Amino acid sequence: MEWIYRLTEFSRCDLSALGLLVICFFFIGLLIENAPASYPSVSQLMAEYRRSWMRHMAARDVRIFDAQVLNGLRQGTAFFASATMLATGGVLALIGNADKLIDVADDLSLQPVAEVVWEIKLFLTLLLVTNAFLKFVWAHRLFGYCAILMAAVPNAPEDPQCLQMSRKAGEVNITAARSYNRGLRAIYFSIASIAWLISPMALMAATVITFGVLLRREFLSRSRALLLDEG
Repeated sequence: MEWIYRLTEFSRCDLSALGLLVICFFFIGLLIENAPASYPSVSQLMAEYRRSWMRHMAARDVRIFDAQVLNGLRQGTAFFASATMLATGGVLALIGNADKLIDVADDLSLQPVAEVVWEIKLFLTLLLVTNAFLKFVWAHRLFGYCAILMAAVPNAPEDPQCLQMSRKAGEVNITAARSYNRGLRAIYFSIASIAWLISPMALMAATVITFGVLLRREFLSRSRALLLDEG
């Protein structure tokens, strides 16, 4: 009953803004990962390049460069995992001191709201940041698995195990990249969710902008055109 009472603190506009964010968050993920073959996303195009990377890696005698590239990918995921862990602690601290936000809102002449409203709004940000952290940690671990599979690829291209192991390494690499990209999207929408502290309309605007940015980068960007260019 207490939670039902707390929900009454939110207007229909608040719930609509929250619903829009949730829909956009899941829809853009589905669209990027399941785009039609006639118009693939950047992530799907890069998946093919990752498979090509592993095929060429299997044919190389010296694989120092491949190890360096993979190490760079692992460092990137480790950085974001650390950053989201710090962000999680920061949001938890804000939730524990929501009364300070009320004072800030008064100074900015924002509409006064109950402390529990601030806490629930911050909880949305916390949920997204935590999701991003889990995705980055899993991506980091999968890149580690990929490193082991790469090391298991025989140095003899004529070995029947060579192509099979390189394919496995490629698919694990793609799975790791998928988790990494999901973590990035969670970060983007967690930043957008902060706008809810201002107003539900601000959250709607931030959500639409975030959705548009992700859509452009995956389907309308210059980088996508370059990936498709076979000239």
